[in-house]
Amino acid sequence: MERTWKPTVAGILDIVAGVIGVLAGIGVAIWAQIMGLVAGAYIPGLPSDVVFSLIGVPLIILGVVAIVGGIFSLRRRIWGLAYAGGICALLLTFILGILSITFVSLGKGEFE
Repeated sequence: MERTWKPTVAGILDIVAGVIGVLAGIGVAIWAQIMGLVAGAYIPGLPSDVVFSLIGVPLIILGVVAIVGGIFSLRRRIWGLAYAGGICALLLTFILGILSITFVSLGKGEFE
């Protein structure tokens, strides 16, 4: 089958969304540690730096999965992982994720 631009664009969008997610997650976790906000401000019984770390870690994980999915999309390997990268991109940045999922779905026939 002829190679189109769709999986390539999807991979780039996944990687961009993943980098944004990783940077945002690291930023939230670092900000929480630096600020040392009042304990229990958001969830009673938990220090707020722990709460913000609990927000930062999933952002980092989603970002890493989006980046890995983007790499698989660029290489046109394992469609499921490329699609999972698009879903993680959707959770991180809505517009990039919608576009990525659309392009990965349209280019499904190009994956091995």
